Amino acid sequence: MVVNLDNLDEETKKKVVTLQNLSATMEYLTNQKIQIEGSMRETEIAVEELEKINPDVVVYKSIGGIIIKSEKTKLLEEKKSLKTTLEMRIKTIESKISRTKSQIEAMRKSIQADFENKSA
Repeated sequence: MVVNLDNLDEETKKKVVTLQNLSATMEYLTNQKIQIEGSMRETEIAVEELEKINPDVVVYKSIGGIIIKSEKTKLLEEKKSLKTTLEMRIKTIESKISRTKSQIEAMRKSIQADFENKSA
């Protein structure tokens, strides 16, 4: 929706700008959630694979472009801890998304009421 801000009063202009900012925030949060969910899937797969293998199997992990030898139990603990952290981050982002959706809806209704009052 394109709105010519020149024809609006100051209060309505501020509301439109706020709505645009909220929409940008929603897009950012949604992209962030998608990225974290991807990391979560990778972590879940790693945990599943680590749980399948014998404790005496040699495992490696990648750290900043290098691969080093690691212990299965230590690596499994790291991945489970990462999974817990990612789960918390997803819940936090979902909460922010929900709050932002509510703010967007309230702002849309407010702007629509302003337009209806002007045309009446």
